[in-house]
Amino acid sequence: MTGPLSPMDDLPIHQVAEPVRRVATSDRNFYDRYYFNCYPLPASGDDPEFFLVVGMGQYPNLGVTDAFAVLRRGDDHVVARASAALGADRSATTVGPFRIEILEGLQRLRVVLAPDDALGLSVDLTFDGNVPATLEPRHFRRELERVTFDTMRFVQTGTWTGTVTLDGTSLDAQSLRGNRDRSWGVRPVGEAEPPGRRAAGGPANFFWIYSVMQFDDFTVSVVLQEDEQGRRLVEEAVRIPRDGGEPEWLGRPEHRLEFAPGTRDVTGASLSFHRPTGETVTVDVALVLPNYIGIGTGYGLEADWRHGMWQGPLVVQEVRRAVADIDATLRMFCPVDNMARFTLRDGDDTFGGTGLFEVAAIGPHAPSGFESFTDTAP
Repeated sequence: MTGPLSPMDDLPIHQVAEPVRRVATSDRNFYDRYYFNCYPLPASGDDPEFFLVVGMGQYPNLGVTDAFAVLRRGDDHVVARASAALGADRSATTVGPFRIEILEGLQRLRVVLAPDDALGLSVDLTFDGNVPATLEPRHFRRELERVTFDTMRFVQTGTWTGTVTLDGTSLDAQSLRGNRDRSWGVRPVGEAEPPGRRAAGGPANFFWIYSVMQFDDFTVSVVLQEDEQGRRLVEEAVRIPRDGGEPEWLGRPEHRLEFAPGTRDVTGASLSFHRPTGETVTVDVALVLPNYIGIGTGYGLEADWRHGMWQGPLVVQEVRRAVADIDATLRMFCPVDNMARFTLRDGDDTFGGTGLFEVAAIGPHAPSGFESFTDTAP
């Protein structure tokens, strides 16, 4: 291998006049990431035994790659995480005991967290998509003239086969469902940067809903982000048929969140989609099992472990928390991935499904009645 070249440079995939391992921008915050979630489909009325989230990212301009798995099971919050120097071959999706294998592009992937002496959690799961991978709208935000978000992402639901093991015990891994996404572009990563003039105006809010719902014959994907006043930064609501047909735009998405008094913990939700022709599609959301993905995984709450932060040539760690001991104030700054049940009503038709309801209400948000970062629900 010579200089910046890698095996991928033998493929006709170049997008800019650089070797593949060099991205088009020198922005330190460029990233390229995998996300997966997985849960056993419970019998009617039962809760799933666990909700697992796995992620892996590369940060070419920081020279770092990292991965995490976070398992919610009962009162247990178990995180396995690893960070390493990013090598020359960006197609090598391995970080310590973590490995992602592309078995069939846009269809089948294998996710492995191999047994490791430092970890109590291990995973060997294969994802098989049941709808086409579907591109979402571009996510863009600028703060004080600097681009802080400029990302693309695609989403896909599917089924899983394989094993999940915790402390030597195999968990129920029958009838596994979940979704995955791939995103890349610019977003805040790595060591915290000096805020400079931005400190005078305070940090930006982050009000976010991302829901991926699996029904028998279709998937519904919803994404929206709002600024402090409730203005939309990105929004989308589509129905993706399993037969491979074109996604159907459902119209403008609206939301209603219920918060536990004295907190920002979301306890219930509903969504509605308003077609230009006047019809309304509604979704009732029953939150079943929350996974606090901001705790221990690198999403920015801990100063010593952030996605893209340099930890050394290779570091593998485990973090465990009792969910009951996670401070309510900390949860206010933590996005939550909820395994949820959905009831969708479209005219005379009603459909039941399960999936992801990811939500964050961080900072001021006038429609929710939050004027600052520390306001809570009455």
